[in-house]
Amino acid sequence: MDRRKAEAAIEAILFAMGDSVELDKLAAAIEQDKETTRKIIYHMMEQYREEDRGIQILELEDAYQLCTKSELYEYLIRVARQPKKIVLTDVVMETLSIIAYKQPVTKLEIEKIRGVKCDHAVNKLVEYNLVKELGRLDAPGRPLLFGTTEDFLRHFGIHSLEDLPVMNPVQVEDFKAEAEEEIQMKLDV
Repeated sequence: MDRRKAEAAIEAILFAMGDSVELDKLAAAIEQDKETTRKIIYHMMEQYREEDRGIQILELEDAYQLCTKSELYEYLIRVARQPKKIVLTDVVMETLSIIAYKQPVTKLEIEKIRGVKCDHAVNKLVEYNLVKELGRLDAPGRPLLFGTTEDFLRHFGIHSLEDLPVMNPVQVEDFKAEAEEEIQMKLDV
């Protein structure tokens, strides 16, 4: 299959699927190895940028998705009804941060870190499709394990969890000290 036909096939697959498609599935579809397929996709991504197209290909972990450029949403809104805007409160963001960095993680582990119940925040994150159930922990009670979704990666504009910012160890120790002081203040009251 020549490069143009491979690009057309990949574009058709990504358009029709709507969601992300794993690299190995794309490679199998065009009968190429994964590295060749990745190069073809990167070439397509560059073409879309150079031609200032209304669509783009997003890389999400080891998968790709065709989507509208975010700067063109206003034109979509004029035609379609306005999409539901996700509102992430401080509590929800804090819970999401814990899940993103500690996944897979249980509600009990999140509550231990936060010091308060997290049911509402986790439920909101699941509702927004930023977090999903990953299975159950092999422990008494078999608690649910939570982790982030591809929508999380898309929403925050990162390709993989490795792109999350690395916390400065000094800051981590400062946060721990502040949390311990807050706990002690609550106990003293």
